[in-house]
Amino acid sequence: MSDNLYLAEGPHVGIRPFTPADAEEFTARAKESGALHHPWLFPPDDARAYATYASRLTEDRAKMGFLVCERMTTDGDEAGSGPIAGFININNIVGGAFRCGALGYGAFAHAAGRGLMSEGLGLVLRYAFGPLGLHRLEANIQPGNEASVALVRRAGFRLEGLSPDFLLIDGAWRDHERWAITAEMLDTP
Repeated sequence: MSDNLYLAEGPHVGIRPFTPADAEEFTARAKESGALHHPWLFPPDDARAYATYASRLTEDRAKMGFLVCERMTTDGDEAGSGPIAGFININNIVGGAFRCGALGYGAFAHAAGRGLMSEGLGLVLRYAFGPLGLHRLEANIQPGNEASVALVRRAGFRLEGLSPDFLLIDGAWRDHERWAITAEMLDTP
């Protein structure tokens, strides 16, 4: 994959859409990351589930999915797409006067704690508030998911409250903290 397929890129990662060709790597990374994700998240870990998941992100106008990929230097300053570090999705995109979306995301185990998702989230925020024309993004996070809270805090999100019994996850309705950021809050150059 060439560098020009990135929607946005930073020094260490680029963001790009999901493709059918990513199924094998994505599902392998999801399997490797089961302990990291449990009990918060259950990304697709087989080809069939990935195909369904990726097609929803590419075909539904109310969703947009981004793979966060490491940029690998090949020689000089030229960089190409490296391993998938994680994913960030914008769900429930609403236009009009609302112009909002809800984030879902996950790092893969090999990339956790390396700052790659922080950089990727920054790229997604700039893309969402720029080319996508959104004004607000929300991240709903289960209490106790400290890594997820730390990620949105670093990005400048504010805690807005608690939503009891918010999402059905792993067979139970789970409470979630509501974190949000608006275009005005983003520290843009």
